[in-house]
Amino acid sequence: MLLYNSRISGNCYKVRLLLAELGIPYETRDVDVVDRTDPRDFLDGLNPVRRAPTLVLDDGRPLAESNAILWYFGEGTRFVPEDRYDRAKALQWMFFEQYEHEPAIAVARFLKTYSGKPEWWEAQREQLTKRGYKALDALEQGLRGRDWLAGDSMTIADIALYAYTHAADEGGFSLDEYPAIRAWLDRVAAQPGHVEIS
Repeated sequence: MLLYNSRISGNCYKVRLLLAELGIPYETRDVDVVDRTDPRDFLDGLNPVRRAPTLVLDDGRPLAESNAILWYFGEGTRFVPEDRYDRAKALQWMFFEQYEHEPAIAVARFLKTYSGKPEWWEAQREQLTKRGYKALDALEQGLRGRDWLAGDSMTIADIALYAYTHAADEGGFSLDEYPAIRAWLDRVAAQPGHVEIS
């Protein structure tokens, strides 16, 4: 199994984190996510948008989009709840991650820390900061009084949101005012199969 991967991408990290938790071996091929001029022809036919992560299964079938990959490997394991409602809640948080959280937290992180274009960061800083804190407020509210986002144990929803939340400081976000998020980050990091982002 081959994962087209970037060490700095939180979306790639989600996949690596779940595979580590499940003890599934894989190989990687690095994709430069900073160089936007690279046409990534090697991903043609594997991923319609030629982006990492892209996974090629042992039988040659490709799978793109980080949360789809999480669902594929999580299904039938402890990381996808058996209860129908809890499964729907996991999906709810995964959609939230892609529509509200990632477009602010991840984009701010990339522009501020990895793009090499400080003018891009300055141009979008105010908007991304406002949107990012709004997403963090929602995540804090969702974690108040509970250990995990869906059900009674860690799920792929937690993995999806952990990836960029634990690195939010690289986008200029402080988690000082978010005690439920900080405690949850500690719980995820304490899992026996946990691996670091790089």
